[in-house]
Amino acid sequence: MIKSACCYSLLLVLAMWSTESPASPVAEQADQLDRLHSLLILHRGEPAVELVREGPGLSNPANIKSVSKTVLSALVGIAIDRDLIESIDTPLIELLGDRFPENATPGAEQITLGHALAMQIGLESTSGGNYGRWVQSKDWVGHVLTRPMVDRPGGRMIYSTGATHLAAAALVEVTGRDLLTLAREWLGEPLSIRIPDWMADPQGIHFGGNEMLLSPRALARVGELYRLGGQLNGRRIISDQWIEQSWDANGRSPWTGDEYGYGWFITEVEGLSAYYGRGFGGQALFVVPEAELTVAITSDPNPPSSGGWQFRQLSALVGLAIREFHPE
Repeated sequence: MIKSACCYSLLLVLAMWSTESPASPVAEQADQLDRLHSLLILHRGEPAVELVREGPGLSNPANIKSVSKTVLSALVGIAIDRDLIESIDTPLIELLGDRFPENATPGAEQITLGHALAMQIGLESTSGGNYGRWVQSKDWVGHVLTRPMVDRPGGRMIYSTGATHLAAAALVEVTGRDLLTLAREWLGEPLSIRIPDWMADPQGIHFGGNEMLLSPRALARVGELYRLGGQLNGRRIISDQWIEQSWDANGRSPWTGDEYGYGWFITEVEGLSAYYGRGFGGQALFVVPEAELTVAITSDPNPPSSGGWQFRQLSALVGLAIREFHPE
C-alpha cells in the first residue's frame, strides 16, 4: 500500500513537471494558418514568439519575394548617406548612364530615383500579367523604360517590380559594384546576417525587389535596425533621416488603400502606426515602433496564393501581438 502511494506521488510530480505553460495566443492563431512556415516576433529586441511549422526554419534563408524591396530601399538610403548619390530626387537618366536606352519612352527622362523606389514611374507595370514577358526579355532595364506611359512620373503608385529594379541598376552603375557585394558589405556585415546570392538579370544586375534570400532572424534584424532609428549595437548603419523618408507616404496601394513610402507600406494596427514590407505568398516584415515590436513571417512562396485574404490574416496576427505584448 505504501509502495503504491509512493508511486502515485512520483507520477503526480512528474506530471506537474511535464505540463507545458500555455502557448502564446499569437502562436496558437498562427498555427492555424495553412501556408505559414514561420513566425518570429521580437519585443524590445528579444524573441517573444518563435514558431516553425514548415520550411527552412528561423535561421536558414528563405525566399522573401517582394520584401526584397524593403531591403533594397535600405541600400539606396545608405548610398545617399555616403554621398554616392546626391539625392533621392536625382533623375535616373543621370544615374544609369549608358544603361538608359536611347529609345526610352518620352517622359521617362523625368523619372527620379525616388519615383522608382516608390513605384511612381508612370510606366506600364511589369508585374502581374506582364511579369513573364519582362523577366524573359534580354534587357530588363531597357524593357521597363520602353513601356507605355500610363501616368506621369511621380503620379499614382503603379505596383511594378520593374520600377524598383531600376533603382538597383542605378546603385550598380553609380558604385561600380554588384548588388550582392553592396548588400553583404552595407547590411550583412554590420547586422551579422548571412545574405546568399540571388537571381540576376541578363546584364548581371541582381533582382532589385524580388527573390532575395534571408532567414527570418536576418529579416528581423533589418526590421530592428529601422525600429531603433538606424543604429544597432551602438553602431550607426543608416541615417534616421532616411528612415523618416522611407516611412513618409508618397503614394497609396490600389489594393489595400495603405500608403507607401520607399520600400515600406504604411498603415495602422490596433491604433498604432505600423510599417511593413510584403511579398508574394505571405512573406512579411512588420515594424510597430510604439509597441516595440518587430515581426518576421515566412510562408509557402509557391503559387497559388490567396493574396489579400491571406495578408489580412497576417495583419491580424500583428494586431494580436500588439494586444498581447503591448496591452496599454
